[in-house]
Amino acid sequence: MTVLEALTVGRVGVDLYPEQSGVPLAGVSTFAKSLGGTATNVAVAAARLGRSTSVLTKVGPDGFGEYVRQALREFGVSPEHVGTSEGLQTPVVFCSLDPPADPPLLFYRSPIAPDLTIGEHDVPWDVVESVPLLWVTGTGVSVEPARSTQREMLLRRERRSHTVLDLDFRPMFWPDTGTAREEIGWMLDHVTVAVGNRAEAEVAVGTADPDEAASRMLARGVELAVIKKGAEGVLVATAEGRWTVPPQRVEVVCGLGAGDGFGGALIHGLLSGWDPVRIATYANAAGALVASRLACADAMPTADEIEELL
Repeated sequence: MTVLEALTVGRVGVDLYPEQSGVPLAGVSTFAKSLGGTATNVAVAAARLGRSTSVLTKVGPDGFGEYVRQALREFGVSPEHVGTSEGLQTPVVFCSLDPPADPPLLFYRSPIAPDLTIGEHDVPWDVVESVPLLWVTGTGVSVEPARSTQREMLLRRERRSHTVLDLDFRPMFWPDTGTAREEIGWMLDHVTVAVGNRAEAEVAVGTADPDEAASRMLARGVELAVIKKGAEGVLVATAEGRWTVPPQRVEVVCGLGAGDGFGGALIHGLLSGWDPVRIATYANAAGALVASRLACADAMPTADEIEELL
């Protein structure tokens, strides 16, 4: 049996991408189906780079739930920890490629998404405590019962390396920014790595300035802060220093999933023991490749593709 290297926790869904680019959602006539959801895409991205991954999430008792498990297997991700929420439906997300760099999303996750119903009985506690890398998200603490469950996971993890927080702030999942700051802030006190963009950093620590945001994260015990600055590159900061890695220039087809491709490469770099600059450079290239393609999980690059771009 392959030893599990990374467990990601959180969102899963079925993404429906327009087959007509640059058209508002009302004008789209056909869609293509793809596996989606931040935690799921990150697990797929890391698996593409040769890592043994699994995702802890839940789906509905429907055909889309079957599709999620099947797609995970095909991508090389273990579906062992994908549970089922009776009475709920597997989430569906519609994307409009207008504009392509930052496409608006339409989430169908009512009355609550199955992945937000993860309870203590759904968690493989021995895996959480021992897996080399645990990946959690800000969205995962947006509502109960997932909030209390993910908090308990971090408490039992006891901040061992590598415990990674993807800030992953999406305002439609929260009642207000203040609540998000309080809950995501609590998580910062229990992880070793934090990653997000400037807007997410502002929610988490109260400032969008990358250097100041990184300083506030490090002051809370985070060992590696990663702030994505878009066209200005990526800031990586540790107690020993901080560096900005320049961006990779590509023609953007769809910006969705680029951060997840970055995340999967971040996992690979952390597990490989690379230095922060090498990790950020590699992850930047992975994210750029995803942005140059359509779809999320299907667009995650291989190691050969990343090396070729670099």
